Amino acid sequence: MFLFIFVQDPKPTSILPLKGPAAGGTMITIEGEHLDTATKDDVAVFIGGIPCEVLSFGTTISCKTGKYQGQKVPSEPLTVTVKYGRNTTKDISTPFQYFENPKISDFKPRSSFAWGGRRIFVLGNGFDLIQSVTMKVLPSTVNTTSVEFVSEALSKNDTVLEFYSPEVNCCSNCSDGHSVKTLLQLDNLSEELKGFNYHPNPCFDKLAKNVITETGIIIVTGQGFARAMTVKETQAFVGDTSCHVNILQDDKLILEVPSQPRARSTQHQLDITNGMLELVVKFGQKKRSVGSVYYPRKDGIPLEIIIPAVIVPMVLFIAVSFYCYRRKSQQAEREYEKVKHQLESLEESVRDRCKKEFTDLMIEMEDHTSDLSEGRIPFLDYKTYTDRNFFLPSKEGADDPMIIGKIQIPEARRATVTQALNQFSNLLNSKTFLINFIHTLESRSDFNARSRGNFASLLTVALHGKLEYYTDIMRTLLLELMDEHVQNKNPKLMLRRSETVVERMLCNWMSICLYQFLRDIAGEPLYKLFKALKHQVEKGPVDARLKKAKYTLNDTRLLGDDVEYSVLTLQVLVHGEGPDVTPVKVLNCDTITQVKEKIIDQVYRNLPYSQRPKAEGVALEWRPGSTGQILSDLDLTSQKEGHLIRLNTLAHYNVRDNATLVLSRVLHTQSFHQHQDSHDEKNALLEEDNTFHLVRPTDEIDEVKSKRGSMKDKAMTKAITEIYLTRLLSVKGTLQQFVDDFFSSVLCTSSAVPPAVKYFFDFLDEQAERHDNVDEETLHIWKTNSLPMRFWVNILRNPHFIFDIHVTEVVDASLHVIGQTFMDACTKTEHKLSRESPSNKLLYAKEISTYKKMVDDYYGGIRQMVPVSDQDMNTHLAEVSRQHTDKLNTQVALHQLYQYASKYFDLIIQSLDQDPAAQNRQLTLRLQQVAAALENKVTDL
Repeated sequence: MFLFIFVQDPKPTSILPLKGPAAGGTMITIEGEHLDTATKDDVAVFIGGIPCEVLSFGTTISCKTGKYQGQKVPSEPLTVTVKYGRNTTKDISTPFQYFENPKISDFKPRSSFAWGGRRIFVLGNGFDLIQSVTMKVLPSTVNTTSVEFVSEALSKNDTVLEFYSPEVNCCSNCSDGHSVKTLLQLDNLSEELKGFNYHPNPCFDKLAKNVITETGIIIVTGQGFARAMTVKETQAFVGDTSCHVNILQDDKLILEVPSQPRARSTQHQLDITNGMLELVVKFGQKKRSVGSVYYPRKDGIPLEIIIPAVIVPMVLFIAVSFYCYRRKSQQAEREYEKVKHQLESLEESVRDRCKKEFTDLMIEMEDHTSDLSEGRIPFLDYKTYTDRNFFLPSKEGADDPMIIGKIQIPEARRATVTQALNQFSNLLNSKTFLINFIHTLESRSDFNARSRGNFASLLTVALHGKLEYYTDIMRTLLLELMDEHVQNKNPKLMLRRSETVVERMLCNWMSICLYQFLRDIAGEPLYKLFKALKHQVEKGPVDARLKKAKYTLNDTRLLGDDVEYSVLTLQVLVHGEGPDVTPVKVLNCDTITQVKEKIIDQVYRNLPYSQRPKAEGVALEWRPGSTGQILSDLDLTSQKEGHLIRLNTLAHYNVRDNATLVLSRVLHTQSFHQHQDSHDEKNALLEEDNTFHLVRPTDEIDEVKSKRGSMKDKAMTKAITEIYLTRLLSVKGTLQQFVDDFFSSVLCTSSAVPPAVKYFFDFLDEQAERHDNVDEETLHIWKTNSLPMRFWVNILRNPHFIFDIHVTEVVDASLHVIGQTFMDACTKTEHKLSRESPSNKLLYAKEISTYKKMVDDYYGGIRQMVPVSDQDMNTHLAEVSRQHTDKLNTQVALHQLYQYASKYFDLIIQSLDQDPAAQNRQLTLRLQQVAAALENKVTDL
């Protein structure tokens, strides 16, 4: 007898959900027909080959996805396969897709009391992919019993998660903030909320006063109130009636007493009959009763008391005296609390002002950010970048032959000179010749620091086609320099200044190797910092003559006067460029030149500075009616005050908000020339030293005082500059995020570190091990002098070396403060601050320790990276040579270098004759041949 069992064919048809995070943990439900065929042990589910753990089996199948192992995220749509036993495989037509794991960008607030209940918001993206979200608190020490404190999410969407902080029963262990760690469990993904701290629960003292009046206040004292709570999160109740929390300090709560409360609960009704009301303070979701209070009864004076007639006057006198004394005391206490509250409000307003300034700045920066996203950062091309870094600081500046790129050679001798320069180039490519050449020049006392820097820069351009060889020469000279400093027992002084050829060569080498890093990574945060700083400076008055501003980071550029001003929005029409009107924000105290510059910045914001018209090349016309008026800094209407003439401003011309102005290039028409000539004649009569803008010189004020008596009517009294130093803090707080972003981009090893930095730092590590008297502090100084001091501070102080921009004196001074902060952060020396310390040092004193740690972590992170071999470095340098050498003025550089060889020709010949290696290669003869070819040429650079 046979028993036949007929099994229906399972047909899985669909899955939900259709996507999940790459970390896995998504609960998938499979629906279909006859899915309960066989048993749970016979069923296996796979998503694109990745096992999906079966959790339940029946009319539907539930499984939990595994971790996605692929490199591409999001993944391709993956087929979901259900296997029954060994032979039956069913593919579901609905695919599943892995997406990038959720990312947490920020969370706030960052602390909680041990009793929990504080509302925590976690910001990020990709949260919609997650099904199960919990907040966990675990002990951070290994030997602690593993106990979890868990809180489920209150709400979530794709970008925000909301929790109540879990209650932690380890108050005694929370005092240091590091005994527990807080995690977010997002399905399979676990993310730590670094910086989230638990604090012990606050303690409340016994109420000092139980009686209150309707016009008074309640003061609750204790400890630890402000460690993990703010005023806005704190609530207080007298009975069932809410109190307003005025001030929250770490040891004090000041509450505003309500009118007579009404109690709804039975207990509170009983309390009211006894005259007592419960005072409850609520921190987050946790309530604490701090005592009972009561209102004085208005009918408390009994009428049946009989006072002897003889003592009534005395009792009345005592009562009136006591009443007056009591009233005065209460009034004094209320005044004290009022003043204290006003001071707290003032402090809060300063914080709110910084927050508002930052918010306004971020809104104003949106246009710039959109420009950045479209690749509009005005980076200089490679040649201009190297010209400015190598030669712009020289005495000749923009007239340097290397920047002009021309040498005067008669046409008849051009071929001879070119051939001779090529032979000289071959000589420079001889290591023996070049080392002798450099040693000979540096041995001369008249070969000063400027000449050494110029020689090194010329050599960099001349050898740019063979940067591998250039690097080898630099290494050789650096080894000699190290040995010299170590033998003289002053190794810490090495690389501190660019006093030798090799130190300048190193600076140029870093500039070459970090150019691409600037364009790809560090350039954007640096440009944002510059734009934010420029915006902050220009949002307030800037004295065009004194170069001082209301908003700056440098106290030497701080405008020490309260200048009244208002913001105007001008409607600017550009002549000859269509009817479109551009709104431009200016100040009514701006000079006409300042207004022109702001208009040009806004109208031509998509053009680099070098392609924009200049203020002196445009005219500004105001059209208040049917006729127009040309605006200028000085004209016949300029106001004269004593011996000084005030520069014209928009307020001088009475230009109003939303006025229409026309910007036009200087026209070569007779009428315009006649109009301009009259102004030129007027301006020619005016000495620049006899003009002022916002603030008059002190000596002129004193002279007018002596002639006219009191200056009170003129409001010319000079203010004490120090009272305006709080503006530095306001600007610093507003720009803090931009400064931090730039420092993070430069001092970050998690992203790509330029290979040149790793290569050179490893070279310094090797040389430090070679010398016994080079300690970690000395090695730190070497690294600091070779990279941050030598390159990043230079770029930070001179952003026009990498961007096509214009840097004003006030912005430049503020950038120097940030550059000095960067330098201080890179040093090992502890800066002891006092009241006598410069305000620029005090400004970033709080952040210096954080920045120092960033520098230490950066140096340590680079040391842990995989070494860059000589072959890899040479390959990288060869690629840089191939990309950019043809853009540089190599022939001009060779011609300039030969001038040094010609000047010290006899000394170089003598040095080569004494070197056996040079004799073997006939270097003396080859140099003499080059000199013979170039000696009679007529060349004037």
